[in-house]
Amino acid sequence: MGGNILSSAIAERQVKDIQRYPWKPITETITNGFFIVDPKWIVKYWNKAAEKILNVKSDDIVGKNLWEKFVGLIPLDFYDVYHLAFLKNIPFHFEEYWGEMGAWFDVSTYHCDGNLSVSFKSSRHSRNYSHPDKQDQQLKLLTEFYRLVTEVTNDCLWEWDLQNKEVFWIDGGHKRVFGYKIENALIPQSFWESCIHPEDKPRIMTKLNKIISRGSGYVWEDEYRFLKANGDYAYVHDRGHIIYDEGKTATRMIGATQDITERKVAEWKVMELSLTRQKEITQAVMMAQEIERANIGRELHENLNQILGAAKLYIEIAKSDEKNKDIYLEKSSGFLMKVIEEIRKISKTLILPDIHFMGLSSCIRTYLDDLIESNPVKITFIEENVIEDELNEKLQLNIYKIVQEQTSNILKHAKANHAKINLSREPTEINLVISDDGKGCDMSKVKDGAGLMTIKSRTELYHGTVTIVSIPGKGYELKVILPITTISDHNN
Repeated sequence: MGGNILSSAIAERQVKDIQRYPWKPITETITNGFFIVDPKWIVKYWNKAAEKILNVKSDDIVGKNLWEKFVGLIPLDFYDVYHLAFLKNIPFHFEEYWGEMGAWFDVSTYHCDGNLSVSFKSSRHSRNYSHPDKQDQQLKLLTEFYRLVTEVTNDCLWEWDLQNKEVFWIDGGHKRVFGYKIENALIPQSFWESCIHPEDKPRIMTKLNKIISRGSGYVWEDEYRFLKANGDYAYVHDRGHIIYDEGKTATRMIGATQDITERKVAEWKVMELSLTRQKEITQAVMMAQEIERANIGRELHENLNQILGAAKLYIEIAKSDEKNKDIYLEKSSGFLMKVIEEIRKISKTLILPDIHFMGLSSCIRTYLDDLIESNPVKITFIEENVIEDELNEKLQLNIYKIVQEQTSNILKHAKANHAKINLSREPTEINLVISDDGKGCDMSKVKDGAGLMTIKSRTELYHGTVTIVSIPGKGYELKVILPITTISDHNN
């Protein structure tokens, strides 16, 4: 309850901070020069930093031809690169020395929708320059802007002009993470959309447009696949704060894109291991069922079938031997009673015990009593601090089936004289320990059989653990731990 109140208070503060923020386009606060020209080289936009670096006011160049303004000043290499950039559909980056300016220029360009966006910085100008008359205001804007973005994440920063459908990529994050050779430059929204995986794009755009159209949501957040410069796709997490004008129209959004590919790959590996494990368990259960059916079939065919055959033979003899009729019928009756008893034993292995009326402990003791009658192994059962009413019937049934499965393994493979079953409750868990004094095994050389796989699958239903300790000639111990919290969840 307290955590929810705190989260709501923080969210409310962030919204109020954004609403108070005297918003200006990031192109007016960055230290990179930035301008936009159309195909005829007419300047459409010229930011403050471009005024500072090139010593040309926006009013003196916007609406005029770039080359005419700088005739004889711009190096021919710049001219060639800019013309080449108009032919490319990906960000383009180069470095060139401008002799007239006496400085190296680091330039990034992008052509889209018929315009060329150019971002540049000069070796003669510090990134930390400021206009004397607006120094305090610009510092406040930058500090507030980066504070808000830092609250989102610390990866690829961006500002989105929703009205003009343009995205400004800030400080080289997209260059570093996704390989696009561009920083502090304006990117058309259409380019960003083209980088979204075709299978993700409808979902992303539908959700985004729905949030913006409501006019009340302040956060957009989603995950999708984003095309990198090398042609590969990265899984990304995108989150942004939406800015509204006084008319409740979404005008801008600031945020960041984070590469989560490594996290996704790790999730896939965990899922793949889980699916592989589930497949192994399913195969083991099916194999156990097939083995059980085969054993029942063998018992019916090789044992009960022969006994019934003998009973039938004595009945036929009794029909023709009036003198010894009663003797033969009595022998035949004995054989039939043996068949009935064997069928009862087989049925007990197939029919689930009545946990609801008898309880877990009583069902286990009844099962063990039947085993002791027909097997030489002495089995001891100890129960400590277990309150059956606190365990639901499904859990009790699973514990019973684990006991049944492991005792069956002991009788078939262990060659033991004595076995012990201990069921106990600790403060945070239920413990089931089944041990024997049989031949044991080298666990490093033994693969899980169908019976053990079934035990593990039943344990995993309750997020429990199975531990096995065995040494050749010194017996075998199986320990099953079921967390109390998980048990409560299943009970609910």
